[in-house]
Amino acid sequence: MSQIVLPSRPVIGILHPGVMGASVGSALKPVAGAVIWAAAGRSVTTSKRAEIADFVGVPDLAELVRRADLIISVCPPDAARSVAEQVAEAARDRRPLYVDANAVSPATVAGIGDLFGADRTVDAAIIGPPAWEPGHTVLWLAGEQAPVVAALFDGSPFTARVLDGEIGSASGLKACFAAQSKALPTIWLAIAEAARAYGVQDELRDELARTGKDLTALLQQLDDRAAGKAWRWVGEMEEAADAFAAVGLPDGFSRAAAQMYQRMADADPVDLANSWGLRGGAV
Repeated sequence: MSQIVLPSRPVIGILHPGVMGASVGSALKPVAGAVIWAAAGRSVTTSKRAEIADFVGVPDLAELVRRADLIISVCPPDAARSVAEQVAEAARDRRPLYVDANAVSPATVAGIGDLFGADRTVDAAIIGPPAWEPGHTVLWLAGEQAPVVAALFDGSPFTARVLDGEIGSASGLKACFAAQSKALPTIWLAIAEAARAYGVQDELRDELARTGKDLTALLQQLDDRAAGKAWRWVGEMEEAADAFAAVGLPDGFSRAAAQMYQRMADADPVDLANSWGLRGGAV
């Protein structure tokens, strides 16, 4: 295995500067010649976020690919493959280092690796919130060039850790973590909706309280975490399900969670919040 040598101050492209992407790009600014982003088709909110972070806007993806030594993809999971294909198409005449930092299945990131080559692809998994201060978020990295990327995050708010496994191991870790952090909590929403359908929500709440469980509090916790994000977590749960199915395990847990998050995304937040006495949000 041979590691590539990036320029001493590499140009780093971020696709795209959402809340997480902005934190990744900001973490890399001290070591980058420039952190760039493709402005074409992005929202006013994204543009403002990139401006506040002092990223350099370029007209489009083609220009970003032409200039960047390293490209980091941070996008909704169901867009990860499409974004990678667009980059690969634009990068036919050069080979930037491509980091997929999306919550996708090992199979999805392996397919992305086929687009760029295993020697130019890094599988990355972010576990934790957008990192603005150290101690809260870990960036797991896998692949031949994982140590190269990890070194860029030295001293940043992200704790970068390199896995011994090949491309797919970081995404596998993320899928396993997401199954407990995002899939398991949706069982309370499914239980609550079933109880409401049968007209026994008050009795259920009382029975759960008798065993030390506060259903309203559990639903509130889910709402606090998922408000505004449920649509995004649908794709993540589908990718996690694919990860479990690929190793011969039942995938129904995450597929059911995807369905519940879709219901949350489609629901009227006020109606559901009022039904369960919540402060408001997605549930």
